[in-house]
Amino acid sequence: MSIRILLADDHPIVLDGLHQLLTMETDFTVVARCTSGDEAIAAMHRHKPDVVIADLDMPGRSGLDVLREAKAPVRVVLLTARITQEETMDAIRLGVGGIAMKESAPRSIVDCIRRVARGEQWLDPAVSKRTLNAMLQQQAGMDRVRAILTAREIEVVRMVGRGLRNREIADTLCITEGTVKAHLRTIFEKLGVESRLKLSVYAREQMLV
Repeated sequence: MSIRILLADDHPIVLDGLHQLLTMETDFTVVARCTSGDEAIAAMHRHKPDVVIADLDMPGRSGLDVLREAKAPVRVVLLTARITQEETMDAIRLGVGGIAMKESAPRSIVDCIRRVARGEQWLDPAVSKRTLNAMLQQQAGMDRVRAILTAREIEVVRMVGRGLRNREIADTLCITEGTVKAHLRTIFEKLGVESRLKLSVYAREQMLV
């Protein structure tokens, strides 16, 4: 059975190269070619491909936006020249089918597409290694924080790290603003920090956000 593929990349050379590579495979059918995130999202809803190959960085809406818009059974592979750890974790949380680097060997990209079409997840080895290391560091950071702070205090630290103000934290946790301030006083004392900025830095260093 043919795997229906939608391609999205704002670089014509990359788009042409991918198209030529994939049409050499007898079980692949390219149903659409797009040069922007907005165009890709519209084409994805119209053509309902099995797999979308989307550049992470595109004009307008990004590859991550395409991923957010994708509905099962459509699977998305992000193709990129570079990706941050934060973008990688966001993609994994959003259920990305695969992450492939543009410098990957052509056969790796073909293998990635076939695996993703079967319902597997495929990450470029370099991305996979960085992600595993980040997850291990995050776990180690959580272990250190849990030895100092309560579960509720950790929630407050995470929200401060994401830039939420006291009122927003209170509304999210269904507590009073006074209770948030009390938590922050205790947290500052336990961690030896004296400002929200330093607490936000701490949250990022311990990979809580």
